[in-house]
Amino acid sequence: MAAGTLYTYPENWRAFKAQIAAQYSDNRTPAFLSNFPLGKVPAYQGDDGFCLFESNAIAHYVSNDALRGATPQAAAQVLQWVSFADSEIIPPASAWVFPTLGIMQFNKQATEQAKEDVKRVLTVLNQHLNTRTFLVGERISLADITVACSLLWLYKQVLDPSFRQPFTNANRWFVTCINQPQFKAVLGEVKLCEKMAQFDAKKFAEMQPKKETPAKKEKGGKEAAKPQEKKEKKEKKEEKKPAPEEDDMDAADAALASEPKTKDPFAALPKSTIVTINSTDGTKTVNI
Repeated sequence: MAAGTLYTYPENWRAFKAQIAAQYSDNRTPAFLSNFPLGKVPAYQGDDGFCLFESNAIAHYVSNDALRGATPQAAAQVLQWVSFADSEIIPPASAWVFPTLGIMQFNKQATEQAKEDVKRVLTVLNQHLNTRTFLVGERISLADITVACSLLWLYKQVLDPSFRQPFTNANRWFVTCINQPQFKAVLGEVKLCEKMAQFDAKKFAEMQPKKETPAKKEKGGKEAAKPQEKKEKKEKKEEKKPAPEEDDMDAADAALASEPKTKDPFAALPKSTIVTINSTDGTKTVNI
């Protein structure tokens, strides 16, 4: 049996897996039951200095052989249900439950999809448990601990009697698990949902961190420069004088403007060749 300290926070269902597994492995060890400091957890530190993170790894480490699966086949089945909990239960459970706890913003489409995914999960469990008391073998295993903990907040917050009614086998199994002494030592009395919890916008707003007031932009910044740029452009336009109109011409200018333009007598001749000599190295450049 591993001895050490599990760091977690109150009501952390991920940590419950390790704590319940420790109860089955050694009921005399209180270190797995009482330490709930705040922080990013769960994290485990053994008395020998061995450290682990990730709740599944910690639960596996503190379990005994019976919980892990006594045979290679049973061990693989336990791993199967642990993976099932992570991939199939936790995502929809989080999408549905977290908004009701004020942890996440409500999204109707995501919540409706989560409800359908939860129904599918409960259907799988219900069929599997039709002829079984527990998920693997005839006793509680790490499979039951992990899946039950993953379903915990669903049963507490949103799975009201009408929603959970079709899944009698899954309900019976869940109630059996949470009433085991080892589960109750960690979870206490679990009250099943009577009314489906809904998103509370006020609660969500209260849980959000307060935004800092943005600092005022200094004069001469990018925004301040825009009016200045407009002013400069306007001044440049004013500086540009319009071409003189015929009314403003004097008599001499008018006379010259009225005369027909004379044809260049050299226009029909070919262009001359201009040779430029570089004074430094004597090279020639021919311009046509």
